Amino acid sequence: MKNSSTTSGPKKVTTKVIAAMKKDRTRIACLTAYDYITARLLDQSGIDLILVGDSLGMVFQGQETTLPVTLDEMIYHAKTVVRGVDRAMVIIDMPFMSYQANDEEGFRNAGRVMKETGAGGVKLEGGERTANLVHMMMRAGIPVMGHLGLTPQSIHQFGGFTPRGATPGEAKQLLKDAKILEEAGAFGVVLEKIPSELAVKVTKSLKIPTIGIGAGMHCDGQILVVSDMLGLYEDFHPRFVRYYAHLAETIRQSVGGYVKDVKEEKFPTQKESY
Repeated sequence: MKNSSTTSGPKKVTTKVIAAMKKDRTRIACLTAYDYITARLLDQSGIDLILVGDSLGMVFQGQETTLPVTLDEMIYHAKTVVRGVDRAMVIIDMPFMSYQANDEEGFRNAGRVMKETGAGGVKLEGGERTANLVHMMMRAGIPVMGHLGLTPQSIHQFGGFTPRGATPGEAKQLLKDAKILEEAGAFGVVLEKIPSELAVKVTKSLKIPTIGIGAGMHCDGQILVVSDMLGLYEDFHPRFVRYYAHLAETIRQSVGGYVKDVKEEKFPTQKESY
């Protein structure tokens, strides 16, 4: 039996709840998760939205980018996360080339994600070029979250993980893309690694909530990769990540202690045996 969340509030977070949080100026707390145990702990801790991100390619699979992650892999991880959640809304990333070829393929793949995982919606990268697909999904009852700014699936096009929206042209296009996504029916949009001043403009111009990651404090919500904020993933430390724990070192010390006890025949004891 699943444990219920330790927080008060809505029994289940939905798009309606997310919209109300923007209206009420209640900040939306979001994290990624890729497995049952982590999702269960996040849900019990009061997280509002869990993203099964294609970031799993880097922090779970050890890939250099998110590009190798497949639709089948996303569905597998999404199933495990959804099983661990009672309250939070679970959103699934549409991985690279699951929707870029054409809208019909993207629409079918999104339907498969919803049907096979039980998730609350999907997230996809891009603005104006995805508008028709977002509209198709909305009409079919598939909640969609947009993603603008630094979009990791376009990392080779950008030439690295550099901030986006820093030039007047990029800023103007991002504002336009955000409005287009809203008009197409997206229920929210992630803003990644853009100037905080631009994030303020986007947030004020939209009726739907913005979720920031490296986009300053004035977005309607914030999201981090759970492996980053727990201090598990040490390969790099972008300045927008705050460590709330240092679990990598805790794990190394714990496993080292276990290895020592096994080698010195201190584990198991008679009390720990049958």
